[in-house]
Amino acid sequence: MADYNSVRMGQAGVRTAQIDEGLRAHMNKVYGLMSAGLGVTAIVAWFVGSNPALLAQIFGSPLKWVVMFAPLAVVFGFSAMINRLSQSAAQGVFFLFAALMGLSISYIFAAYTGISIAQTFLVTAIAFAGLSLYGYTTKRNLSGMGTFLVMGLIGLIVASIVNIFLGSPAVMFAISVIGVLIFAGLTAYDTQNIKTTYVQMAAGGDSEWLGKSAIMGALSLYLNFLNMFMFLLQFMGNRE
Repeated sequence: MADYNSVRMGQAGVRTAQIDEGLRAHMNKVYGLMSAGLGVTAIVAWFVGSNPALLAQIFGSPLKWVVMFAPLAVVFGFSAMINRLSQSAAQGVFFLFAALMGLSISYIFAAYTGISIAQTFLVTAIAFAGLSLYGYTTKRNLSGMGTFLVMGLIGLIVASIVNIFLGSPAVMFAISVIGVLIFAGLTAYDTQNIKTTYVQMAAGGDSEWLGKSAIMGALSLYLNFLNMFMFLLQFMGNRE
């Protein structure tokens, strides 16, 4: 990933002011979509989680496996098909994914107190804001940590799936600690990557591509926020 300042200064035929104005609009769209996605997730999770009969029907049957793995299937399929989807279709899939994620984490409203969920969300929001701001403003090139973080993320996913069957508290604790660190790093890395990618492609003026790029950026930051929240909840959540 090229350094932001060198790309910004090297764009022939595109004025710096235009790039900066477009970048602000692009990042506002990314954060707006991410926030809307989190809102959809929260509403679905609260609705299902506050309905004991519905919650038992979902998580007390084999349907729970579909609910747990459906978001993973959708996000991988979405990433593979993004170039063939229209911008409106991509945005629709993003919100469908957010709703499925809300369904898959709805159990937290039965497992943890509402106050501890709210407190964890606030801590996550503060941490996310600081990390994303760092990724946006730092002059340091964070691309070197990208490969390391992705490899760590793959290992984390595998360990999490294995521990579904093992049910080891020690392994879950280790996964939570490592998970918080990985998604903290990814928050800063992805923010810088979204910013730099926009600057690299701004001269092309492809609004359709830039729109889908904003959706993919929102998806990346959404996943970072939600995973940080879920891992922090393991430490900060007071169980019912």
